[in-house]
Amino acid sequence: MMSRDGSRTRIKIISTFDTSYSHPSLSKRVASGDISVVRLADNELELKIAEVKPLDAGLYWCQTPSTDSVISGNYEAQVQLTVIPNTLRVIPQTPPQEIPEGSDLTLSCNVTRVLTHPTYLSVTWSLKNGATSEEILTFGPQGDVFTGAKFARRYADGGIRLVPGKNGLFELVISRVMTSDGGTYECNGTEWTHENGGKWIKIVENAKEMGTVRVIPAGQSLSVKAAPSSSPSSTSQVLSPGDTLTLLCSVTADNLQALALEVTWLAGDRDIVTMERSGVVISNTSAGGAQGKRGDASLERMGAGEYRLGVRGVSSEDGGEYTCRVRAFIDKGGKSTGGGGRWHMAAEKKSSPVSIKVAQIKPSFTLTLEPVLNPQMTAEPTELACHVTNITHLPLGGRLGVKWEHTTLPGIGDDPQTSNHIGSLDGNGNLLPGSMYSERLKSGAMSLTRVQPNTFKLRILRTQEIDMGLYVCTVSAWGVSSQGDMMKTSEYQSSPVTVRWDTKRPTLNVVAKRIREASVGGSTFEMSCTVATENLREAGYSVLIQSQESLQSNVRTIMTLSPDNVLQHGGATDPNRRDSLVLTKSGAAEFRFRLAGVQLSDRGYYWCDITAWTKQQPGQAWTKATSAESNKVRIDFQENGPSFSIDIQSDDTSVYPSKTAKMECSLSVSGSSPKTDDLAYEVRWFFTRLRGGQTTTQVASVDRFGIVKTETRNSSSEISIERIDTHKYLLNIFGTQDSDSGEYYCMATPWYLSASTGAWTQAGELTSSRVFLTVQFAVWDSLKLPLLYGAAASLGVGLFSLVLGLVCAQCCCRNTTHTPRSRNKLMDLEMD
Repeated sequence: MMSRDGSRTRIKIISTFDTSYSHPSLSKRVASGDISVVRLADNELELKIAEVKPLDAGLYWCQTPSTDSVISGNYEAQVQLTVIPNTLRVIPQTPPQEIPEGSDLTLSCNVTRVLTHPTYLSVTWSLKNGATSEEILTFGPQGDVFTGAKFARRYADGGIRLVPGKNGLFELVISRVMTSDGGTYECNGTEWTHENGGKWIKIVENAKEMGTVRVIPAGQSLSVKAAPSSSPSSTSQVLSPGDTLTLLCSVTADNLQALALEVTWLAGDRDIVTMERSGVVISNTSAGGAQGKRGDASLERMGAGEYRLGVRGVSSEDGGEYTCRVRAFIDKGGKSTGGGGRWHMAAEKKSSPVSIKVAQIKPSFTLTLEPVLNPQMTAEPTELACHVTNITHLPLGGRLGVKWEHTTLPGIGDDPQTSNHIGSLDGNGNLLPGSMYSERLKSGAMSLTRVQPNTFKLRILRTQEIDMGLYVCTVSAWGVSSQGDMMKTSEYQSSPVTVRWDTKRPTLNVVAKRIREASVGGSTFEMSCTVATENLREAGYSVLIQSQESLQSNVRTIMTLSPDNVLQHGGATDPNRRDSLVLTKSGAAEFRFRLAGVQLSDRGYYWCDITAWTKQQPGQAWTKATSAESNKVRIDFQENGPSFSIDIQSDDTSVYPSKTAKMECSLSVSGSSPKTDDLAYEVRWFFTRLRGGQTTTQVASVDRFGIVKTETRNSSSEISIERIDTHKYLLNIFGTQDSDSGEYYCMATPWYLSASTGAWTQAGELTSSRVFLTVQFAVWDSLKLPLLYGAAASLGVGLFSLVLGLVCAQCCCRNTTHTPRSRNKLMDLEMD
């Protein structure tokens, strides 16, 4: 039953047991099946209205009659039905009929409705191929996205994207379409309502066909063409050995930017180089054991669809037919995944072959030999330059080598007619020395170099007389053989060049003169040596300072100075005196030697032995030119040592017992006084007792190293020696006694470091005057202690006697019984 517009009147609709139950206004609809009832279960039924009309809105009841005698529970229920107008509109945009494989396809669909009641929309795209239809994607009604099983992976990879727009516009973008994406596309719009129980109910849907799309395979539009870069219209090219082969591969397609290309160049059936779709280049020049026989191949991308092959240093092995093979890939993933890594090879094509021929042509050139440095005397440098000009047909990668030969002048050498091989540089730049010049080339005295690609030089650092003669350079061209080795292809020889000069020997003249005279020991000696040269240009000098005691004695080397100003001491130099020796270069050709603190052992003759050295360039080794000795300068003097004196004194010669007595021993120096550190003394103290004879004994001593030694004495006093300064010593007697009275004196032995000999020298022994020490006797001091001890002892004995008597009296009389006298007045005789 139902009730319209909230009225209480119920209109009968349909019954399961009474066919005539329906209201006359609804009987036709019931009879036609527009309104029907379906039993879902024994206790569940469903009312269906096939086409809902606005009049169908209202309150509906379902009721079951009760036959029970007692009513329990409810026997009817009601529900509200709201009928809204169907305003759902689906307007799709027609997609392109044809699209290249790999392009992006956008499917636009406009889904709208008039909002009269809270409803929700969903939109679904599907693809129909033949009789089968597959759902691509559904959006809504609650904002969720559902994909079909076939398109779920592509949607997850970003290959399918949903782009919601404004005013009901929805766009589905399919990236990188494939041939399987062709077919008829359909757009379906659905309106939904959400019941209170949380259930979504479809109200109405509208499906519209968008159109048929045909995906053109990439292979239909893909085109590959190969040609030489110098002649794009040609299909062949002729090269010389060593040239660079450059071929272009042009790729065109309708949708080239959407394709990932893998480009491979083939020489015959062999892959040379491949550029993968990621841009990584893989070279296969070593494949098939061909490494070293063919040129190095490279491949680079010049632009969109343009790829250039480069083969450097071609040889005959590089001839043949070259083909460009292209494989086009499409990424199944979307743009958002950066490629996704799921690639699909869409097409593969090869270009027409290009024929390459490598022809062999021998190179040619012209030689010019000229002197750069021509020596004017012996030991000067020589430099010859061999220039190569007018070079033609030298293949790329080809190299030049050189061979130098020398023919001596008549009268010099064993056989002037023989041509001697100096050395050569082969195509790899290896030096191959001749047997006669091997040592000079290894030591650097002679060098063969290639200073420029077309210039070779021969250098002789110190040209000798035997080097005079005719010089010839022979230049050869080298190329790469079919086995990858360097081989000589052609050779040309220059005209000879003569090297000669007037021979003059270099000489030295060395003059030594005295700058400072050493007249006494300890003074400074200085001399200079001046060098004069002839037939010698720029040179370095090494200096040896030598000496000998007499003209017949052995020669000693004092110091040496190398041409690089490195100073060294000779074996005859005392290591302790090296700071006193100085050798310097005071001018371009002048040297000075200085000896400070001369000694007797330094007397003798001194001179300079100077050697001249030359070298071609800085950093190269020195070469000896000539040497000479100077005149001799003599050191001769007599030694006068210092003189010493001694004195003794005491501030107080009379002391009391137990006091301290002090006596000072002073020394003085005159003449050539040595330094403080070069002077020391041995001091001894002697004593003659006042009572006990004239025997003199040594009391104490201190040696020159400062070690003090005291003698064994019977006296109770103590003795010490103290050095006050360099020349003064103090004797201390602590706790003097009467036995310390007597005469005291000191003896000293000076030691000094001789400036002449450099050794410690002992001077004569010195004895001072005598000092008498008196220890006075004090009567009161000697008696006060005995008197004090006696008085104390007497007083102690007296007190002890009194105490003892008192104790004895008390002990003896305390227990005695009194005896009374007799009555007869007679006294006991014994008592009397």
